[in-house]
This record gives sequence, structure tokens and C-alpha cells, in this order.
Amino acid sequence: MSFWRKIAGLAALNLDEAECDVCPPGLPGEDPAFSTAVTALGAKLAKADGDAQAGEYAAFAEVFRPEPASAGNVRRLYQLARQTTRGFESYARRLQKRYRNCPQLLEDVLDGLFFVAISDGVVTDDELTYLARVSELFGQSPLVFRRLKATHLGLEANDPYAVMGVAHDASDAQLRAAWKALLAEAHPDRARSRGLPREFVEVAEAKAAAINAAFDAAMRERRALALQGVA
Repeated sequence: MSFWRKIAGLAALNLDEAECDVCPPGLPGEDPAFSTAVTALGAKLAKADGDAQAGEYAAFAEVFRPEPASAGNVRRLYQLARQTTRGFESYARRLQKRYRNCPQLLEDVLDGLFFVAISDGVVTDDELTYLARVSELFGQSPLVFRRLKATHLGLEANDPYAVMGVAHDASDAQLRAAWKALLAEAHPDRARSRGLPREFVEVAEAKAAAINAAFDAAMRERRALALQGVA
């Protein structure tokens, strides 16, 4: 990830610098508070499944790319932080507070954490719970989390967005446009007008029903999220 290219003098014992109310200028990797928090989140994620493996640090370093001059400090902080998952919520809150006006940066951090989670070949329920909580503390919509999850782990078979072929956090207008386009293509009347056998019409009817059901499910979920104030 390009935003981690220049980590300035990370102080492993200075774990509490993240009180600024606005995004600081320059690269986030030059901000010790950013680098400290992201390193701690990556380390504590490795511990979330109860088995912090050495290979997970290699995955973390591959994604976040500490500079050679800072690598020793980053590794020491990582080793310290990975002893327990306690405190991860505090680091996530501090990142959100410091970079709340930079939502793409926070999304990039979560994207990188997903990469670390799958580095050992499997993402456990505990790791998914950890990642979902970090996303929530970052102030991200559940739909953003589902998009990132699908990017790394694939769409679930019953996911309505898989049927619609759109991103989980696509706008309502984009979702509606996709629904109309798919429905127009799959409408049973098209099969009838082409004189296709009854079996083809039945397939088209089933496909149209699935498209309508997926659209209705997605919109119900969005309305529920809006009522909760988290959409």
C-alpha cells in the first residue's frame, strides 16, 4: 500500500499520540500516531484467532511496507502489541478521530488488514468479528465492510448483490438501474416473443423472480440500515 512508504521514527513506547482533530498534512506513514495505530491493529488482528503466527508479520510488512530504517521499531511494536487483542478498539477509534475526513485511507487500512487475515489461508470467525468491529469503529457502513469482505473472500451464494452484479455500497440509483437492466434482459415476455419453448419461458420467469427478490432484499436491508442511522 502506497501510503505506508515513509514511516518516520516510530517510538515503540509512545503509544498514545492520536489526539489531533484534523488529518495532518503529508503522507500518513510520516505520522507516528498513524504508523503506531496501524501496526498495533495488524498485530492484534494476528492474535484475534488465538494463534499469532510469525508468517502474519511477513504479510503485514508486505502490505504496509515499513521503510528499512523503521523496520526494527515496527517489528518491536508489532511483537509487543500481538501479545493480546486488548486495546485494539482504542487504536481504531484514534485512527477514526484523526483521519475521519479521509474515508478512503481508513478503507485502505481495513483492506490491508483483510490481506493480513487471509495470509495463513483461512479467516476465522474471530478474525471476521475483529475486522467488522474495526470497520464499525472507523465509521464505515456495513455495506463497505461487506464489499471488502467479498473482495477478499468471495460473495456468499445467497448474497443479493451477487445476483444484481453490483458493489455492496453502490448507490440506490445504481442498484435500481442494475435491477431494471437485468429484469429487462431476463423478462419472460422476451422468451415468449422469440417463440421459445415453454421450458425457456419458465427459466426466464425463475430468473426474473430471483432478480426481483434480490433487489427487494437489498432495498429492505438498506432501509433497515437507514433507520439505524448506519447506512
